[in-house]
Amino acid sequence: MPPPHSTQPPSPLPPRPRLLQSLGSCSRRAVTSAASSPSPSPPGWPRPLRYAVLGAGFAGLSVAWHLLKQSPKDSRVSVDVYDENGVGGGASGVSGGLLHPYSPKAKLLWRGGEFWKESMDLLRSAEKANDTAGSDRDDESLIWRRGILRPPTTEKAADILLENAQSCLQSCSLQVLDSDAAQRLIPGLHVPLNLAVYMPLALNINPRKYLQALFSACQNVANEASTSSSEQKEFNLYNEHIDNLHQFSGDYDAVIICLGGKASSLPELTNKLPLRTCRGVIAEFQLPSDTVEKYGSQSPSILSDAWLAFQGPCTVSVGSTWQWKSDNHDPSVSDEEARTATEELLPKASAVYPGISKWDYVRARAGIRAMPPLTANGSLPLLGCLNDVIGERSNCAFWLVGGLGARGLLYHGLAGKLTAKAVISSDENMIPSEFTCWKAIKASR
Repeated sequence: MPPPHSTQPPSPLPPRPRLLQSLGSCSRRAVTSAASSPSPSPPGWPRPLRYAVLGAGFAGLSVAWHLLKQSPKDSRVSVDVYDENGVGGGASGVSGGLLHPYSPKAKLLWRGGEFWKESMDLLRSAEKANDTAGSDRDDESLIWRRGILRPPTTEKAADILLENAQSCLQSCSLQVLDSDAAQRLIPGLHVPLNLAVYMPLALNINPRKYLQALFSACQNVANEASTSSSEQKEFNLYNEHIDNLHQFSGDYDAVIICLGGKASSLPELTNKLPLRTCRGVIAEFQLPSDTVEKYGSQSPSILSDAWLAFQGPCTVSVGSTWQWKSDNHDPSVSDEEARTATEELLPKASAVYPGISKWDYVRARAGIRAMPPLTANGSLPLLGCLNDVIGERSNCAFWLVGGLGARGLLYHGLAGKLTAKAVISSDENMIPSEFTCWKAIKASR
């Protein structure tokens, strides 16, 4: 039995729901669970609403959180999360972690303010759970609040950045700096065009630690329901492989698929989702212990042709490569793949931060992004009900949260909230049509 993916010891295991018996062998057990009342409901109570969330990454845990939080008062709700790799074991757990609502050209993304707000709300909930657990360590912070600096390397990029910087969110402002001001923030920074755009409120997130904290927050919601005499909530994690969707259809009111690049590998969804896969490799470096000059404790991370996400004065992640049409979901990286990645990334990083040459390579990690098609509003997540797509006719509704691409941290809050509302109300119209129009486009091909 794998260890529980939680910052807290698992709660006592509740009795297995009767309907779960048909899902697999009797060896299936919740790795981690939280329940307000696992005992049978009193007479007169409505039957529980049972939801399965496939995937424990950004999208999956956002959906789970919102299902637990938005469920009607005086209701019984059970949310079961399935992920064979546990919490943050997929591509979400190896993402870069830089969070802001802008394109690489500093243009505010479509509904960028709403995406930003919902992500910040989830981050606050995760931070609260993390603080309650007392699990933060100085060498493993959940969030680094030092901002992000974007120095352009071409005249064209500089002109575009300067124009786009005129319109920004107050909650995540943009500041145009000259080279002197930029180098005061980051000593040793190369600013080739005497211009840099600074996002002082942008964040650098530890993805795996954040997901662990958000999982704990979901547990806390279920546990807090035990103080109410009018509602019951259960939350379980199952570490197991998902072969197909039909194994869930008789046991849940709704199944929400949040599997990223693996969604298309399900037999019911093969060749039915307009997603492209892209494998990305991130290289980690550390400053040698005998180096006198450390990276500034308050200096921001750097966004350029490669991004540099600094986790303290001596640790940095550099990314990312883009290997399109890859079907390699293995998070481990071979020596050859790591060498190829560093040969690609280091020159890009050195162009804006030459000091990276003094840092030692430590390791590399990788993940598969599920990239959505480009629309008039940009590359947006794919949301909506899948019953017509897969031809399923049952009492169980299947839903998709996919195609978050390289913006999982930004998109997951709003995508999860909209989907949870639609699932609870059984009404896809709760989701703006810009996120569901992919089905019409796919059907017309």
